Amino acid sequence: MTEQAGNPFLYVVVCAAGVAVDVGRLITAARRRDREVGVIATPAATNGFFDTESVAALTGRPIRSAWRTPGDPRPFPPPDAVVVAPATFNTINKWAAGLADTLAVATLCEATGLGVPVAVLPCVSDALAAHPAYRDSLVRLRGMGVRFGERYTGEPGEDGVRPEFGWERALDLLDLG
Repeated sequence: MTEQAGNPFLYVVVCAAGVAVDVGRLITAARRRDREVGVIATPAATNGFFDTESVAALTGRPIRSAWRTPGDPRPFPPPDAVVVAPATFNTINKWAAGLADTLAVATLCEATGLGVPVAVLPCVSDALAAHPAYRDSLVRLRGMGVRFGERYTGEPGEDGVRPEFGWERALDLLDLG
């Protein structure tokens, strides 16, 4: 795939949550909105949470999960926007604390430091969402301008059906019409 000149570039940061299996839906939606996409995954997410080969084929770019070595070219252009979906408890808390121990979290720390628009779709259980560190992290990240969609727990509703994960909501949060 060749990148079209002038198309905005979206980073999609993928964390290790079961719904990550459908991240291709977000990529397809972003491409329909004329965005080029590069995926950065947490190391845990690359261990079977989504099909890295099919996602790489969909974006036309390798999945990044580790830092490049000195002298290697940058595999993606700078982002015009970033989506974190699904965003886990661990990633949200590390990001808010500035603990850039993975490429994914370091990328989020840099993006917010540079003022790049970031939208987050949290995938966090009720029990973890009740933890004070999580609540504090949301306050800190919102204070940095990060936009959050509704938290997804993955729990079935009263009808016994698990709700859909709102992939396109992240693009709406960024006003990527």
